[in-house]
Amino acid sequence: MNLCIIGGGPAGLSAAIRAREDGLEDVLVIERADSLGGILNQCIHHGFGVHVFKEELTGPEYSQRLIDRALKLGVKFALGAMVIDIEEDRTVTYVSPRGLTSLKPGAVVLAMGCRERSRGAIGIPGGRGSGVYSAGTAQEMVNMKGFKLGQKVVILGSGDIGLIMARRMALEGADVLGVYEIAPHSGGLKRNIAQCLNDYGIPLFLSHTVTRTKGLKTLEGVYVAKVDENYQPIPDTEHFIPCDTLLLSVGLIPENELATKINVEMSPITGGAIVNNRLETSIPGVFAAGNALHVHDLVDHVTLESYDAAANAVKFIRGQLPPATHSTIVTPGHGVRYTVPMALIPGEPMYTISFRSSGIYSPCEIKISADGETIRSIKKRAIIPSEMERVRFVLKNPAKEVKVEIL
Repeated sequence: MNLCIIGGGPAGLSAAIRAREDGLEDVLVIERADSLGGILNQCIHHGFGVHVFKEELTGPEYSQRLIDRALKLGVKFALGAMVIDIEEDRTVTYVSPRGLTSLKPGAVVLAMGCRERSRGAIGIPGGRGSGVYSAGTAQEMVNMKGFKLGQKVVILGSGDIGLIMARRMALEGADVLGVYEIAPHSGGLKRNIAQCLNDYGIPLFLSHTVTRTKGLKTLEGVYVAKVDENYQPIPDTEHFIPCDTLLLSVGLIPENELATKINVEMSPITGGAIVNNRLETSIPGVFAAGNALHVHDLVDHVTLESYDAAANAVKFIRGQLPPATHSTIVTPGHGVRYTVPMALIPGEPMYTISFRSSGIYSPCEIKISADGETIRSIKKRAIIPSEMERVRFVLKNPAKEVKVEIL
């Protein structure tokens, strides 16, 4: 087995396509679900594929294009297969309808995606009555299973799934009473605020949160309050909103239990692996891409990142990837929350760094410097935390540190 890819969503499919296009004969994708495509299968709204396919597609259309291409290229798939063990020498063990299988590939790409943060993770007190769902679970129940969830809906969190589900619930005839966001800015794309909230008259309440729920058997309503600059509820602002449904869009967590099992060095900020510009983790021959590496807002960027991870994995298998004996550290500077990658291996003709800001900056400038000397400057109208930025630059001379900052 040459390359093993764990995860059959957009990251895994894209990685498999690139590996086969680069001429690698033996490529296996292991997917725990019974079908390929991952989360895209339940994303029936449009807006995918503008960068990769140069047209707007729905989630299922985007994933089907990847699936069709992968099948045409002869990628192998193990569906309904759960990876139960991975070792530092890259031995992968998985269980499937065919039984227990172990293999030792030449390289591994981690493409497991991410999961939603739950009610328990954010500690909302109150009754445990039915009617509280994560936004992604609600999306699956409505879009794929045809359920009608409720009539009076409150949404906590303005991430993209929450915004999209606000519109979806409105289209199902529900009364969406509001989207409440604890931060002073939205967690979703600007286009989703316009298309999913403004176009449907759904209000967005910034610096607000749900403090508790009411209802033992079924949800009767929620209490909401304004929060201060430390995100703590302001007591005299709390009020009750009768509702029968609460959707939670309160963040995504990269799926990385397998990575931690083999002691991959992890970032406490992204929740994903610490990687170099090859998207190689601290374990040689183990690469990471997509939402398992860091949470993306555009699936097109997932595909492009996964192409890069697979291309480097193929080079590793062929012995064409020089050892990373030394590297340039990438440092998040002013206004930058994190960067991916976190280190640069010398000798590449071009480098790409993805990052998110720590706040809203408008107008502003992205400055990239090498050992204190500016090597690229990009002026921007605005940068917001909910939209990932990608910058490309040339590093002509060796450097100990590259810093990315917002001015």
